[in-house]
Amino acid sequence: MNPVLTLENVGVAYRRGRSPWRGEPYWALRDVSLTLRQGETLGVIGRNGVGKTTLLRVIAGIIEPDKGQIRNSGVSASMLSLQVGFVPLLTGRENAILSGMLLGAPKNRLEAHMEELVAFAELEEFIDEPVASYSAGMRARLGFSVAMQADPDVLLIDEVLGVGDVAFRKKSSDEIHRRIRSNRSVILVSHNIGMMRDLCDRVVWIEKGVSKMQGKAGQVLDAYEAATRRSS
Repeated sequence: MNPVLTLENVGVAYRRGRSPWRGEPYWALRDVSLTLRQGETLGVIGRNGVGKTTLLRVIAGIIEPDKGQIRNSGVSASMLSLQVGFVPLLTGRENAILSGMLLGAPKNRLEAHMEELVAFAELEEFIDEPVASYSAGMRARLGFSVAMQADPDVLLIDEVLGVGDVAFRKKSSDEIHRRIRSNRSVILVSHNIGMMRDLCDRVVWIEKGVSKMQGKAGQVLDAYEAATRRSS
């Protein structure tokens, strides 16, 4: 399979303190290299705070790396993010269009699929009410349903498997699994080792901002679990 994305020695630094120009830099990513191939699911594993979410933001083009190279074969990449751009005083329908466009979905496609989106979110009676009147679960259902309208070449997922109540968590998880098992290229960040073994073709292990190991999912996850047991 041909690579669709390649990162070589990528690093991202943030400045400590209030001023972005002063203070010592904090390297959220120090030296990360990885390759994503057409149609595969690449897992990203590592402890909290090692730079996994920063890595997805770099791949999505939200932030620029401070060092290293990103080679893109012309594919679009988008993070599965919930409730992006939600404005409380706007209705659910208005927020669905605004948020969907911010995630990269064309307005005409959002409008054409609005009824399907509303039905999936189970908000038929409330879609024209202000989002400020929604419960947290209703906002989560709407956010997930909107995010599913984005159709990038590369889907970036950061621990968003299952939102809302028990029934909707099952439905949303099934939808994510369906997307992952299609011929779409996916980068999946998760702490769920079992799910990574089930869904990922290969895995990258990030440790202290550095790509420590990359390879077949089983081999990398075995090494990661062994290291975790030794350090606990």
